[in-house]
Amino acid sequence: MSVKAFELVPAVERDLLMGDKARINIECIECCGKHLYVGTNDCFIHHFLLEEHTTPKGKLAFSAQKLLHKYLGLKKPVNELKAASALERLIVLCDNSVTVVDMVNLEPVSSGGARIKGVVSFCLNENPVNGDPFCVELGVIATKRRTVQIYMVYEDRVQLFKEVSTPEQPCAVCLDGYFLCLALSTQYMILNYSTGASQDLFPYDSEEKKPIVKRIGREEFLLAAPGGLGMFATAEGVSQRAPVNWSESVLGAAVCFPYVLALDEGFVTVHSMLDQQLKQTLSFRDGHILQDFEGKVVLASTKGVYVLVPLPLERQIQDLLTGHRVEEALTLAEGARRNIPKDKFQIMHRRILQQAGFIQFGQLQFLEAKEHFRKGQLDVRELISLYPLLLPSTSSFTRCHPPLHEFADLNQLAQGDPEKVQRCKLFLISYLREARSTEGANGCREDVDTALLKLYAEASHESLLDLLASENACLLADSAPWLEKHHKYFALGLLYRYNSQDDAALQLWVKVVNGDLQDSTRADLFDYIVDFLSFCPNLDLVWKYAEWALQRDQKVGVQIFTRRAVSDDQTDQMNPDAIIEYLHKYQQATVLYLEHLVLERRLQKEKFHTHLAVLYLDKVLGLLSQSPTLTQEVTEAREQLQNLLKESNLYRVQLLLGKLQESELLLERATLHGKLEEHDKALHILVHQLKDFPAAEAYCLWASASRNQEHRQRLFHLLLGVYLDSDAPGDEHTVAAVDLLNRHAGMFDATQVLCLLPEGWSLQLLRPFLSGALRGAMHARRTSQVALGLARSENLLLKHDRLKYRGGPVVVSEKKGCQLCHNTFTEPDCVCLPGGVPVHTHCAAQRARDSPRKRQSTNPSNHT
Repeated sequence: MSVKAFELVPAVERDLLMGDKARINIECIECCGKHLYVGTNDCFIHHFLLEEHTTPKGKLAFSAQKLLHKYLGLKKPVNELKAASALERLIVLCDNSVTVVDMVNLEPVSSGGARIKGVVSFCLNENPVNGDPFCVELGVIATKRRTVQIYMVYEDRVQLFKEVSTPEQPCAVCLDGYFLCLALSTQYMILNYSTGASQDLFPYDSEEKKPIVKRIGREEFLLAAPGGLGMFATAEGVSQRAPVNWSESVLGAAVCFPYVLALDEGFVTVHSMLDQQLKQTLSFRDGHILQDFEGKVVLASTKGVYVLVPLPLERQIQDLLTGHRVEEALTLAEGARRNIPKDKFQIMHRRILQQAGFIQFGQLQFLEAKEHFRKGQLDVRELISLYPLLLPSTSSFTRCHPPLHEFADLNQLAQGDPEKVQRCKLFLISYLREARSTEGANGCREDVDTALLKLYAEASHESLLDLLASENACLLADSAPWLEKHHKYFALGLLYRYNSQDDAALQLWVKVVNGDLQDSTRADLFDYIVDFLSFCPNLDLVWKYAEWALQRDQKVGVQIFTRRAVSDDQTDQMNPDAIIEYLHKYQQATVLYLEHLVLERRLQKEKFHTHLAVLYLDKVLGLLSQSPTLTQEVTEAREQLQNLLKESNLYRVQLLLGKLQESELLLERATLHGKLEEHDKALHILVHQLKDFPAAEAYCLWASASRNQEHRQRLFHLLLGVYLDSDAPGDEHTVAAVDLLNRHAGMFDATQVLCLLPEGWSLQLLRPFLSGALRGAMHARRTSQVALGLARSENLLLKHDRLKYRGGPVVVSEKKGCQLCHNTFTEPDCVCLPGGVPVHTHCAAQRARDSPRKRQSTNPSNHT
C-alpha cells in the first residue's frame, strides 16, 4: 500500500552543469553538507553550493550556485568522489588512480604520497577503528590482485595499513570497523580483516547483474541478491530483517531510515525497513546514480542532479491514519523513535495512539481501541464528548486541536444504527469503569462519574446502585434531572443521601412507596426506609417520618426504634420512656417495643414489665369478649401472657391479680398467686376449679424450679393434701393422688405420706410409690455407706502419712543436752527440731518468738 514518503526536487539543472555541451555526462556525485561535487566523463569536478528554501506553496526547493570546476588533466571519466570533511579533502578515483584534492579549491595535495594507483573501486570506513580524528580509513579494491587494501588517509599523505587477500577478485566493497562486506565474482562474503575470519553469504553472478553493497548501519549491510531481492546481512552473516522485493535490474540503492530506496531503469522504489512493504514508486527515466549522504538522498541522471526530499514522519503517519492504515502508522511511529528527541517522540506517539484508537473505535474494534487509548493516555473526556449530553453542563473540557478524529458525535459514527449506538455505549461503560479504577480519571473524576451514572441509568444497569453507594463524584445538579427522566428515583435518593440531603432522599422514597412515583428498582423500599431511619443520626428526621412508617405498617415501622441502642439517659430523645409515650396510640407497635425491651434487651424495670403484662392481659380479655371467640388467637395470646407471668419477677402482681378477679383466666390467677407464695390458693384453683391435675403438677415443678429440694417436697405434699381434702371427696381426686404418688415418689417423705393416706387404701394400689420410696431409701442408705467408707479410707491414709513422717523414737536422758541452751534434760517433755534433734519445750517456744518467720516448721511431725 502506497504512502508519499519522498518528493523529487531538482537540484542542479543541465544548463548550469554543462551548458551547451551535449556529450558531457554525470559519472559520480558527492555531497557534504551544502556542498555538492559532481564528477563528469570529461575529467572535470564541478563544485556547487546547494541552498534550501521554501516555495510560496510551502514546498522545499533547492537553488544551486556553481562555485568552481576543475579539470584533472587525465582525459578519463571521474569514477568516484568521497569527501573527508575532517581533513577538508576530496578523494577522487579517476583512471584507476586515487588522488586527494582540496575540498575548497579542488587543487591536488602537493605531497607525492597522496596517490594510490591500480584501483578498481574504494570506500570509506564510516566506523573507523583508528582513534585519530584527523585520519580517514579507506578500503581499496586493487586491479587483478584478489586483494583489498586498507589505507590511512591523512591531510598530506596516504599510508598503506593492511592488505587482505580474497578468494576471488572483488567487484564491490563496503567497510565497517574491521568488517569487509565484499561482492566477489560469484558470491557475497563478510571478512574480518583483523582476525581473518570470513563468512560466505549467498551466491550471485556478477556478469549478469551489477552487485550492490551498501552499509545501512553499524555492522549491517544491504546487498542485491538473486531473484530481485534486497537482502540485509549483519557482520555475523545473519539477517535480522526480512528481504525487500526489488526488480531484477536494480542499479543503485540508498537508505533514509526507515526506508530503503532502489533505482532501476525507469523507477525509484521505496520500501519500509520496518515491515518490508513497498510504500512509494517514483517514475524517473535515465537514472544511474542513487546515493544517500547524511540523511539526504541524491538522485542523478546523466544530465541532472535531483534530491529526494523525505516528507516529515509526522505527515507520513498522518497520511496513513487518514487512510485508516493503523498498523502501518504505528509501525512507522515506532521505527521513528531513534530519529526523534525523546520528549517530542513521546508527545507525538501518544497522539498517534489516540488517533489510532479513534479509528478502530469507529470500526467498532473496541478491544484494540481500548488498548490504544490506554497506551496513549487518552483524556477520557475526548471519548465521552462523542456521546451527546454525557459531559456535565458545567464541564470546561474542549476537544483537542487539531482533532483526534473525524466524528462530530456518536450519531454520525453509528449513522443511525441503534445496535451500533448500543455497542458503543457498552464499550464506554467498560472503559469508564476501568478508568475509575486507575489513574485515567485523574483531574476529571466528576465528568467520568457523571457520565457513567447517565449511562447506567439509561441502560438500567445493575451497577448504578453500586456506583451511588460507593465513593463517587457525580454532580448532583447534572445527574438528578437525568435520573428523574429515566424514573430512577431510588438511585436519585441515594445520590441525595451521598450529598447529605437525607430529607430530600426520604421525601422521594416515600412518594415511591405511596405510589405517587413509579420505580420498581426495590420491591422492599419500605423496609429499606425503615432500616435507614433505624440508623439515621438526625433524630428530627426520624421523628418526622416515624409516624408515616407506623401508619403504614406498625410491625415493620416499630423497627425504627427496636434496632437502636437503648439509652438510659432521660434527656435523650430516644430513651424508652419517650418512645413508649410516642407509641401509645399504636398498640401493636407499643407491644412490640415493650417485648423488645423486656424479652430481648432484658431491661429490669418494673414499669416496662407491668405495662407489657397489662397489654397482654387486655389483648386476651378483648379477644374473649368478642363473639364469636377466635380460639386460635386466644390460645396464642394466653400463651404469651402466661410465659411472661412465669418468667418475669418485676411486674406488679397485685395490679394484675385485681384485673383478673372477675375473669375466667384461672390458670393466670394461679400463676399470680404462686408469685405471691400463696401456693395453697393456686393449687386450689388448679385442682378444684380448673380440675387440671397435670397443670397442678406442672405448677409444683415450676414454682420450685429455682428452689431447694425441701421447698419442692413441701409443694408436692401440699398438692397431695389438696387431693386428699375430705371437704372435696371424689374418686377423681383419689385417682389423681395415687397417680401423683406413683409418678413422683422421689418428691415425698414416705413416712409423712403414710400418715396422711386413708387406712382403707390397699398396698397394691400404692405399690409403685412404695417401691420407689423403698428404692430411694435404700439408695440413700447405700450412698451414705459408700460415703462413710470413703471417709474412713481417707482417714486411714492420713494416719499412715502421719506415722511415716514421725520416724523412730527420740531418746532423752540426763546426760544429753539441749541444742539451744546446752543444759541437760530434767524432764521427758521435749520438742524435736527438723532432723530429729530434741530441745527443751521452753527453748523452742522462745526461739519461735524471737524468729517469727521460722514458726512454721518444715517438718509436720512435731511430737513430744
